[in-house]
Amino acid sequence: MQPSTILESALYVTDLDAADTFYSEVLGLERIAKVAGRHVFFRCGQGVLLLFVAGATSEPPPSGAKLPVPPHGTLGQGHLCFAATADDIGRWKARLTQKGVAIEADFEWPPKPGQEPGGRSIYFRDPSGNSLEFAEPKIWNL
Repeated sequence: MQPSTILESALYVTDLDAADTFYSEVLGLERIAKVAGRHVFFRCGQGVLLLFVAGATSEPPPSGAKLPVPPHGTLGQGHLCFAATADDIGRWKARLTQKGVAIEADFEWPPKPGQEPGGRSIYFRDPSGNSLEFAEPKIWNL
């Protein structure tokens, strides 16, 4: 057996309100849940992006909690890549630049032997320093 897809991905943030504004207003994701000081969740295609304040998720739930989710969390910057077409990557680069978001890298991945060009990626950071990317799915032969 193997999993069929990733349902949710999590990043950890230092400023929940700044993250909420960035992911909703700059990236245009639909917010589906928010608990002040703890988390904000967004729909992204068929999946969900979970943004947590790490310290708020590191403690186990109280005994008898309605949702006994075990503790989790990490410290430091994470990475997430959004799929985009080559044309959309150009539009995202323009939008991010217009919103004052610096593009850290913009390049074409080298082709693998006997394959077409590897695909384009752009990298940028969210307000908590997480590394975000828009890339053509063909970088993974998808």
